[in-house]
Amino acid sequence: MNNRSPKTISVLIWRSVAQAIVLAVLAGFLLSFIYGLLQHYKEKRTHVQHLAALLATSASTAEDADLVAEQVTFLLENEPSIQSIVFYSTPQPIDDINQTRADWKNALFTDTVSFNYPVISNYIDGDRDLNTLTANQQSAIPLSNPMQGSADTAGKIKNSTLVGYINITLDVNTLRLQWLRNNLLLWLIATILTILVGLYILRKLSWPVRDIEALTDVCDMVIKTPELEQLPVIPQQFGFQELMQIKQTFIALFSRLQKAKQDYAALAVFEQELHKKDIALDVQLHNFQSMITHELKTSLNAIVGGLQLLDHDTLSREQRDAVQIISNGSDKLVSSLDHIIQLNQIQKGQMSIHVSEFNPLQLIADLLTEFEPLAQKKGLALISRIHHIDYNLEGDAEKIHQILSILLGNAIKFTSAGQVTVTSQLTHFDKSNRWQISVEDTGIGIDSHHIDDIFNPFFQVDSSKTRQYEGSGVGLPVVKQMTQLIGATIDVDSAPGVGTQFILTIAMPNQHQSRQQPLLAGLSTVYYYYQETGVLANELERLGATVIYRQHEQRVIDDVRLEKIDMVMFAEDVSPSKAESLARRIRHSERERRALLVYWYPPHQARYVDSFEHGLKAAGIDCCYSATYKDKALSDLLKRWLIWT
Repeated sequence: MNNRSPKTISVLIWRSVAQAIVLAVLAGFLLSFIYGLLQHYKEKRTHVQHLAALLATSASTAEDADLVAEQVTFLLENEPSIQSIVFYSTPQPIDDINQTRADWKNALFTDTVSFNYPVISNYIDGDRDLNTLTANQQSAIPLSNPMQGSADTAGKIKNSTLVGYINITLDVNTLRLQWLRNNLLLWLIATILTILVGLYILRKLSWPVRDIEALTDVCDMVIKTPELEQLPVIPQQFGFQELMQIKQTFIALFSRLQKAKQDYAALAVFEQELHKKDIALDVQLHNFQSMITHELKTSLNAIVGGLQLLDHDTLSREQRDAVQIISNGSDKLVSSLDHIIQLNQIQKGQMSIHVSEFNPLQLIADLLTEFEPLAQKKGLALISRIHHIDYNLEGDAEKIHQILSILLGNAIKFTSAGQVTVTSQLTHFDKSNRWQISVEDTGIGIDSHHIDDIFNPFFQVDSSKTRQYEGSGVGLPVVKQMTQLIGATIDVDSAPGVGTQFILTIAMPNQHQSRQQPLLAGLSTVYYYYQETGVLANELERLGATVIYRQHEQRVIDDVRLEKIDMVMFAEDVSPSKAESLARRIRHSERERRALLVYWYPPHQARYVDSFEHGLKAAGIDCCYSATYKDKALSDLLKRWLIWT
């Protein structure tokens, strides 16, 4: 993993320019040193050649021996780079005297370089003693072109007498040192100029860096300040086109973000308003449903009661037909209204479960007896298929009977020819039983894309006013809600023109398990409600808890102070505001014993739980749950809460 810290553009530019300056200085120094030293060496070599030619001319006659000595002395004293001047007396030409290295090698790597030049005289015989020259009178002349020197020497030897050779040794180290001293100031000036030029370039490159750093500072401020509403001013001193585009883009994005935040805030406010309206509408809807169903039920009871009081023996045939029509219509309306009331009670959590022992064979027999006349009237065959022996079960037989009645009534209503079959299967397990009942018809069937919708309240596959089959569309929703209430499942298999099959599957405990001691025995509970006690109070009593019913807040406070109350439960019809107020009073009045406070809200308010749960828990309520738990699940939940507290 690369753990190096991120680099900024300014650091990258400064480092790159500094490295470029260092490389430029080094390269300039190296190249100037090599080239300058080489040129200086060539100039010195040419100068030495001229001196050698002068000395060779002076040494060609014996009369100029003193002059040669003076010249050698003068050169050795005034030319520090000349290490020595020596005369070699020899009558024989030297063939390899001109095999010297290249100039650049001599200038860079050689410590000393020797140059030989022949001394030729037309006035000295070959047998003359050439050693009469003293050491200071010996001289030599270098050859600039070795090959040319050898040719010239050979030519001169043919026409004159070779006296010897003058050898001049050049100290290259001293030559280099002199050259360095002479050029040190120039190098220093060049280096300073190079640095100044680099600094100027850096200064120009720092212009975009400043603008980039200004953008970076603003970005850091935006990142570190999430609640920033106004973008700070972004200074751009030099107005580079690319950076200006980045700045404008950044400002545009920030403006869009602020606009999105404003829209989101406005949407949140609007959603909150809708949420409040939804709560109010839900309350009004349930109040309206309770009111209208109560009024309709009262009126229908009056109509039914009035019809029953009529003396049919005194009525004419036409009157009896009219009464029968009214009676049939009132019965259908009463059935539909009962379904609506049941659906409303289930949604508000006001329907309880009553578990008792029953015989499934007897329940099915009663159903067949009830619907046999209706099936015969339509010419349908009502068939039962039982795949188990006589065996008693424990459950809510009343609700199971009502579910099967609705399914069987719908099967007969939507089947014009054929048969309706009721199938019962019972499976025994170690700790439970599974009872599966199916109602299958050969009726009109249902399209597959409508199967999920048939359990919605008031849904009709054919919603036109002239539809063939009457109904309010609340029967199957009641079936679905009751099925969930008793902990069962229902499946549908249907095909248009073939028929429909509803399969009800119910899991039930074994009888020996159901007869165990109540799990909540000894639990003292205050049940605070507004108008109706609801299903949870009945469940608590069935599970063995001692339930004290209260409708007034002060009575609840008194019970908490005087009695050993384990738990206070707020019914589904208590508003969150009332529950919060009472919870604060309870917590304030408690001394040594702390009761468990549980608030149950209706299932239809589950989507609004976030709006009131925090306030309830802040007031002291321990748990908020939807009023959907029952049987073992409810007892386990309450036992777990009591252990925690």
